[in-house]
Amino acid sequence: MEFSLVLFKKPPKSILRKVGRAIVDYEMIKDGDRLLLGLSGGKDSLALLHILGHLKSYAPIKFELGTITVDPLIPGFDPSPLKPYLAELGINYFYCKQAIMEEAQQNLKGKSFCAYCARMKRGIMYSTARKHNYNVLVLAQHLDDLAESFLMSALYTGRLNTMKANYVNDAGDIRVIRPLVYIRERQTAAFSVAAELPVIEDNCPACFSKPTQREHIKSLLANEEQEHKHVFQSLLSAMRPLMNDH
Repeated sequence: MEFSLVLFKKPPKSILRKVGRAIVDYEMIKDGDRLLLGLSGGKDSLALLHILGHLKSYAPIKFELGTITVDPLIPGFDPSPLKPYLAELGINYFYCKQAIMEEAQQNLKGKSFCAYCARMKRGIMYSTARKHNYNVLVLAQHLDDLAESFLMSALYTGRLNTMKANYVNDAGDIRVIRPLVYIRERQTAAFSVAAELPVIEDNCPACFSKPTQREHIKSLLANEEQEHKHVFQSLLSAMRPLMNDH
């Protein structure tokens, strides 16, 4: 499959600078790495696809890029239109289907469906990466996600914790990186609209059936930012020691 740079949308410099800084700060991409991007079809992962596509052609470090979508076969969520889109871009694409909601109903026993779904998806992405010789799994969580996780951990579990920027999985064979850790959600949203990216709306009934702790924290942070415009930069400074895999 031939990589087609001309079809990739160029991200704004404000995004490229911060992603480039995060990649350098956390040594995310090394020469010869084979990256597999988890692509849900949402604004964040599609934005990251185009960021990495741009870097693949212009960055001094040479790396390979593939993508994977795990379709949990949930009513209302159909990521299948991504197939022709990725083919047009000339990016290796793995489309995996698994009835995760059906399995969850049998196995959950009162536990969080979202956590179960995330764990199952991650396992499929790891196995696909191993099978096709990708050594780096790329995830599209951004600064808002990290800040929300940090506050949820502190408030509800009494622990200081957040998502890592770059770490090795438990099996020790795949690195996991998050190049958007310095990027705000509003930046990926604005880019996806301006670039007319084919965003797939996530209509999972399990996620939207009732307000979640994360939605509460998101609202809390939005209110705080109205009063203190640098609140996310302050949180980033507080989280930096937690973002390293040390």
